[in-house]
Order: sequence, then C-alpha cells, then structure tokens
Amino acid sequence: MQTITIEAPAKINLTLDIKGKRSDGYHELETVMHQVDLFDRITLEPRTSGIEIATNSSFIPLGPENLAYKAALMILSKCQPGVGVKIFIEKNIPVGAGLAGGSTDAAAVLAGINHLYNCRFSRQQLLEMAAAIGSDVAFCLFGEYFEPRPAELLSRGATAMARGRGELLESLATRIIPYILIVKPDFDLSTAEVYSELDLSAVEEFPDTGNFLQVWNKGDIINISVYMANVLESVSIRKKPEIGIIKSRLIKMGALTALMSGSGPSVFAIFPDNEIACRAYQAFKNEYQEVYLLSSYKRGD
Repeated sequence: MQTITIEAPAKINLTLDIKGKRSDGYHELETVMHQVDLFDRITLEPRTSGIEIATNSSFIPLGPENLAYKAALMILSKCQPGVGVKIFIEKNIPVGAGLAGGSTDAAAVLAGINHLYNCRFSRQQLLEMAAAIGSDVAFCLFGEYFEPRPAELLSRGATAMARGRGELLESLATRIIPYILIVKPDFDLSTAEVYSELDLSAVEEFPDTGNFLQVWNKGDIINISVYMANVLESVSIRKKPEIGIIKSRLIKMGALTALMSGSGPSVFAIFPDNEIACRAYQAFKNEYQEVYLLSSYKRGD
C-alpha cells in the first residue's frame, strides 16, 4: 500500500503589524512570514474509511480538534467521500509556540492527500481550503508543493506577505537567512487572549514594512533587522516579561535582532555568523529545553 512522507516546516514572522479590527471579528494583518528549517514529518497511508491520527507527541489532539484532521476531512469530502487516511505526525515543532506547528501539519495533509488520491485540485483550490481551516494554513501551503515526486511535495521554503486574516498572500523573493536561533520558553500563551488584549494606541514599535521589503528584495539580509517589529509583543511581554528578557539577552549576545514570532511565546534571533550564534545556543540550551539553531528552510536548493 502506497504511503508518502512530507516535511512540514515551521514559520517565523519577520514583521507583524495589525491595521485594525475587521467587521467579522478578525484582525487585519500585515505580516511577512518565512519558513525555517525546523519541520514535522507527516506520513499518510490510504485507508478504506475513517481518519486516524497517530503521533510521537503527547501534546497534540488526535481527533477533530486537530487541524490535520480537519484538513483530511475537508479534502476527502471534496475528492473521494467515504475513503479514509491514516496520518502519522512526527512532531518536532514546539506546540503552542507561535511557529505554526498545527497549521503546517494541516497544509502538508492537504498537499499529501491531493497527491495520494490523485485529487487534481489546483493550487488555488488548495489555498482556498487552507484558508477555511486556519489563518496560517494558506501560507504554510505556499511553498513549491507540486513537485513530481512525493518526497518533494514540500520542496522549497516560502516567504510571503500575508494580509487580511492571513489568507491574502503575495510571494516574496527567496532569501536564505543562515543563522537563526529560536528559543521557546517553558510556557504557552493563548493566541485569542493576546489578540483580544491588543491596544494599538499602546504599541511603541511598529514594523517599517515598506523599507523591509525594499531591503529584502535587494538581498540585504544583514540590514533587514532595522525594519522588523511585532506589535503583539506589547501584549505578550506584559503578560510574560520573560519574553522581553530573552530578547534583550539575545541582543547582548550579538544578535542583529530578536523578535517574538506570531503571538508567542517563541523568540527568534538573527545572528551575523555561526560562531556567535553557537555561543548563544549553548547559553540558552543550558536553561531551556526547546532551543533550535537553524537556517531558512531550503530543501530542494
């Protein structure tokens, strides 16, 4: 019986701005998202009926509340109603971290089932399904998923400007950030609470998205840090000051910038070289369980 295994990479938010609240209750986002070389592995196996999820993690749900389950249910109902799939999630991305771990699993399931059952849904149709599942899922489906061989379904990392509630995507130039350090503190934050407590009038630092895009398009990775910011830090750092402390320490250790990803609590830093990044990694690894030194996601390069 055919099975396929797909890499599902995490994302970081290089900028995150909120333009206001929409009439549907969602916030109007403007954020640059970037896939990094930290990924779950999703293995899909055809079944005659039913959706089964198995995993190496005790922290993710196995039923309909899992975004991967929702993705399977949606695409199978549109492609081959009545058939099923077994999904094994090798979980490597921290849960509840602001790194889109659940969203990227859902995106991998959409792409994988489309291949596994020869559904022949177009890229646009898959993106529409992704947007209906969750705000970050469409971006996670935005890389080059449609390689001829199953092992390369998710072959190249994506960078995109996301607007609306995250479903309006504009592809940006491929750039590799070579030295990224991610620190996930030993606590979680509720995304809904962070957004609900956001007061834009109290935000002290906004990203300069226009200048960021100009520098990014030139390939000047060193100087993008000047224009990066995340407005949600105004809430998350107030709720959990440790996030701000981690940011400050990373800067003192030589990072070009340090920023919270999404609604947190993960903090990522961009370093100018491997030696400085490795020293920071060792320092934080002595204190935190979930610390990752990596680069942009670049499988297929």
